[in-house]
Order: sequence, then structure tokens, then C-alpha cells
Amino acid sequence: MLRTLLLTSALCLFALPALARENHALLIAASKYDNLDEKWWLNGPGNDAVLVETFLKTEAPVPFADDNVTVLADAPGHDRATLDNIRKAFADLAATVEPGDFVYLHFSGHGTQAPAADPDTELDGLDELFLPVDIGKWSDKVGQVENALVDDEIGQMIDAIRAKGADVWVVFDSCHSGTATRAVETDDDDVRVRQLDPSALGVPDVEAMSDVVTRGVGEDPRATPEAPMDQADEASAADAPGMGSIVAFYAAQTNEVTPEKKLPKGDPQRKPQGVFTYTLFETLAEYPNATYGQVAQELLRKYSVKNLAKATPLFEGDLDRTVFDAAPGERVSQWQAEVDGTSFTIPAGTLHGLSLGDELAVMPTAAGATDAAIGYAKITRIDTFTATAEPVAEADKVLPAELPKGLYLRKLDSAVDYGLTVALPPAGSAPADMLLSALGALQEAAGPRLNFVQAGQEADLTLAVLPDSSRPDAIWVLPGTGLIEDPATTPSVGTADKSADQVALTLVDTLQRMSKALNLMKVGNAVGTGDLDVEIEMQTRNADEPKLRALPPTPVPTLLPDDEVHVLARNNMDIAVDVNVLYIGADYSITHWFSGRLQPGDELKKPLFAIGDEELGEERMIVVVTPAKKHSQVEDLSYLAQDALDTMRAVGDGFDQALEDAGFGETTRSAVPLADTGADAGPAPMVLQIEVKTRAVGD
Repeated sequence: MLRTLLLTSALCLFALPALARENHALLIAASKYDNLDEKWWLNGPGNDAVLVETFLKTEAPVPFADDNVTVLADAPGHDRATLDNIRKAFADLAATVEPGDFVYLHFSGHGTQAPAADPDTELDGLDELFLPVDIGKWSDKVGQVENALVDDEIGQMIDAIRAKGADVWVVFDSCHSGTATRAVETDDDDVRVRQLDPSALGVPDVEAMSDVVTRGVGEDPRATPEAPMDQADEASAADAPGMGSIVAFYAAQTNEVTPEKKLPKGDPQRKPQGVFTYTLFETLAEYPNATYGQVAQELLRKYSVKNLAKATPLFEGDLDRTVFDAAPGERVSQWQAEVDGTSFTIPAGTLHGLSLGDELAVMPTAAGATDAAIGYAKITRIDTFTATAEPVAEADKVLPAELPKGLYLRKLDSAVDYGLTVALPPAGSAPADMLLSALGALQEAAGPRLNFVQAGQEADLTLAVLPDSSRPDAIWVLPGTGLIEDPATTPSVGTADKSADQVALTLVDTLQRMSKALNLMKVGNAVGTGDLDVEIEMQTRNADEPKLRALPPTPVPTLLPDDEVHVLARNNMDIAVDVNVLYIGADYSITHWFSGRLQPGDELKKPLFAIGDEELGEERMIVVVTPAKKHSQVEDLSYLAQDALDTMRAVGDGFDQALEDAGFGETTRSAVPLADTGADAGPAPMVLQIEVKTRAVGD
């Protein structure tokens, strides 16, 4: 009887259209600021809005009806992102949504800070501002910036939507404080920072504001950083009956900046995009049914391996929920194909991690093992959201003349690019001219993995001279954006005590060390967490808190000198696995801390190391878990250590070879298998990466 009653109730629920979930989106893109000099205008927010709108309407794992997506942008057919239009759009959303609905909010544009209207609501005494296109100047009369959208008001508008029972995901691609120096200027204005200096708005006491510490005095520096945007009365709101949930993603913390740049890399048609927006939706396109936490971890990995930005994105809310409140699922690596003659078209492109020339397996069904492929195809044309592939003969398989309906193209391998493109410094300074005079020695010593291009060209890393820095004689190694934020953690090579050839050789050694560390992270990024049922938890403790506690992968944890790091691992499978733990320091050193075997059901508890005080900054722990081969020695990856001798060892194919290539090989590209190669294939390896920030006590 009970079962019948429950079934009847469920049928009634499905029969009520009022209870059907609706998905809504509001995309706010501020580019051209009416009252600011054009030098402060941005190029990318409008492109962000187009990218996000296209994804939501065509790619999202939940449907977004055209009428439910509102865009405020400097583009034909759209209202502009003025303060009044933003407020009206939020009010319309709050009036429209119903319990169970989902709302996606996206802010792209400038941010800044100003003295808080109510200092008691801010730890640092500052309000974070998002700048609508009609932003004005500071008004002494009212004590605020005219037409600014203050973080407290944003929180109130979001809570009005949540109060209707709708769940909210809000993304901010703007920054509010921090400093960055543009070391290299390019003719096409390739990079801009989404942070407006408060002085441009006439905000008073700018110099005093720059010295403000963004957390209360005496607070543990290991604590989670303050979010750039406040949620209105968050504690009471979370407990209110019927209140919808909220997840917030921020491109940068309050003491950092975030750039916009022409993306994707290598595409002749690339456009200015917010680095955070593009990377976020690249991750969603590859993994649309992930949890917010999984997306956050993937974002952090991409930032590290691609040198995209030095900012550390911040994530808040219930990160265990699935993005867009969709059904959970595995990473997407295959797509249904449309057949046009002998060509295949698939709804996936550069945003999905595909590249021109990638080879895909032609699968008769979505569920078959890869060795059941009826042939192969290679991508011959690609854009952001679509690709075309042509048949190729591979593994003695030729596609039949008559193809079955419902074909899928499956991505076989993730191509890891071990090459590093480095932009030379512009001529005209003594350090740069010295290096350029030794260009022949530089290129000869570099080997095939380092490719040097002219100043201002697209590159992974940028070499620059900083006359106003503490080392004006040095060649600095900057991210591809050419932005420098913290000189203390930025590699550089002095020239005053060296000949031109010595400068070239020292620089090559620095770049090669960086390349090895980056390549190890690239392999881990390509492999991901695999399908091994092994629990890994990194733990920490210190003198003040001697009890071990977990180090969460998000938000990025902060560690201080003498903090201990431990590993806890459990093998829940019926096969043995080998575990290796490596650590990439802020100075690009690679330390191997542990290798061992876990038999089925085994648990490993082991102290690893304590944080030192010599090199501090952004660092990364890497845990590699591989299925153990029968009657084999324990897999020992100590040869990957940065200071290890350049010796070769016998390794197998696939993942082992990729690690070998990353550390010491001469190849510039390698493929890491992503899927099974047959019915007898064992589980794939897993690589867990945890980013940490190390800092001195009192910083």
C-alpha cells in the first residue's frame, strides 16, 4: 500500500507543470565605460558573453531556453550593462523564478575597491565594486563611487532570487585589488587587466588603501581568504526555510588581478577573452557533468600547466553539487557524429580540448570498447564548438562503404605538448642586447623543447627586462601575459656578473628546469583521476594544531614554515597499486618523497615533509597511483626529481613513456591514453594534484 501511495504521488508531481524546473541566466559584460578614458576600456567581456550564451543554449547539460537568457553587453541587439539595467534584470529574475529553478549569473568587467560605506561589514574596511558601463567618480557628498555596484548590493540581489527557492551559481571574472606590472607591450593590445586603479575614479586615500591587509589582525593566515563579494546576511539566509543554494566562483582573490587575453592559444582567429571565463567553459565543455569541486580543481590545474595567470581563483558554496544542478556523469571524450559523404561533423571543438590533427576512433555505439572501432578519423577543420574529421587508415582498419547510423567519434589520447615557446625580450636595454647577441648559443643549448620567438609574439613564457625592479640588470621569466605580480617568486637571471654566453646558458638551464616541472603537471592534467578506486588524502598539522586534518583541494590551502604534510591512502580494489608522491616547489624544484605498494585493502599513513622557509609561493603536490604489474618491483618515480642524474631507465609504453618524456626525453609531444584499448585493458592510472600556497609567518 505504501509503495502504491508513493508511486501515485510521484506521478502527480510529474503531472504538475508548475513544478517543472526552469533554467535562467543573466550575463553582464561591461567593456566600454562612458566616463573613463579609452585606455581603461576592455576588449573581452563582450566575447565572454557570446561564449557563455552559446554554451548555455547549445552545450549545457540542462536546457536554457532562449527567452530565459538575458545578456547586458556592448553589442547590437542587447541592452548595455548600466547600473539601472543590471538592477532591473535582477528584479525581473527575482519576480520570475520559482522554487526549484536554477539561475546562472556571470559578471565580466572591471572591478575595484573603495572605502566601505559600513566599515563594520568588511574585515579590511573596503567595499569591492563591480563597475557598470556608466560608472562615475567618487562623490564626497555621499561617500561612494557614483553608479558603482557594491558587493553588498550584489549579495542582496542574489538573495532575493534565492529567497524564491531558486539555486544560484554566480561567476565573477573581474578583480578588485592587487597590482601587476605590464613588462612587455604589444602592438595589438593582447593583454589587459580587469582591475581599475581606484585613483581613476577619484577614490580618496588610495595610498592608504594599498597598505590594507585583507584579513583581520591576528587571524590565522591559513584561514580561507575573504571572498571578494559579500553575501547579504549569509548565516541567517542559509537557514531560512525554502532558501535556494548558492555557489560562487571568483577569478581572483582580493589581493590579486586577473587578465583578459586573446584565446585560444595558436588559433589565428583567437579573440580577447577573460582568461578565467574561457578556462572555466573549456573545463565545462570537457566535463559538463562534474561537480563544482571537480571543475574548480581542473581550473587550478589548467592555470598551472598553461601559465595562464598568477591569480588563484576562489570557490565558495556546496562544491559537491553537480554544476548547473545537472545529473552527475563522467568526463566527455566522445560525441555523436553527423555523416556528410565521407566527412564527419561533431559538436565539439577547441573548447572541448580537441586540436587540428587529433585522431578519433569511429565507434558504432557509445558503449563499446575502443578496440571495437570500425575505423579512425582525423580532425581537418575546427572552431570553438564544432569540428570536421576525415577518415584515415589506421591499425589495418578501413571504414566500410556503408556506415551504421548513430556513429560516435571517440577521443583516443590526450596529446601533451612538451614544447615551451618563449618570447625574447625587446632590444634596446643592456641586458636584452647582451642576451640577443648570444642568440646562437641560446638556441644551440636549448634543444628541441624550447622554441624562441620575437618579442611581442604569442608565447608560453615571456622574457623581459624590468628597469624599475630590484634587479634592473636581470632577464625576468614572466607568464605569457607579460604581467608580473610578485617579483619575489618570479624567476630571473642576472647579467652583471656573466658573459653573454653565460647568460644564455644560465637562462636555458632555468627554462629547462621550469619545463620539466611544467611537463610533469601537464601529464597529470592529461591523465586526471582515472578510474582506480583508491582514496588519497593529503593531511597537515602544526605546533598549534597537532591533530592531523585534511588539506582540501579547494580552496587552495595556505601552509607556513614548519607545517607538516602527511599522506593517507586506502586501496579499495582487489588489485595492488603503486603510490608515488612528488612535490613541485615554487622554485620549480621536483622532490620525490615516497614510493610504495598498497596491496588490496591496505592503508598507508605516512609523514612526508615539513615546509621550509627558503622558497615560498605557489607549490604543488602530485600523487601518482598506477596498477601494479604482477611480479614487478615497486614503481619508483624518483628519477623525475629535478636534481636527479640524467639517466635513462627501461619503461613501458603509454603512461610510463609519457612520464619519461616529461622528465628527460627529447620528444616535444606525447600521447597519454584516455580510454580503454580493449576488453582486457586494466584500470588507467590516476594522478592527484593539490595546489598549496606557502608563505612566511606574518605575511
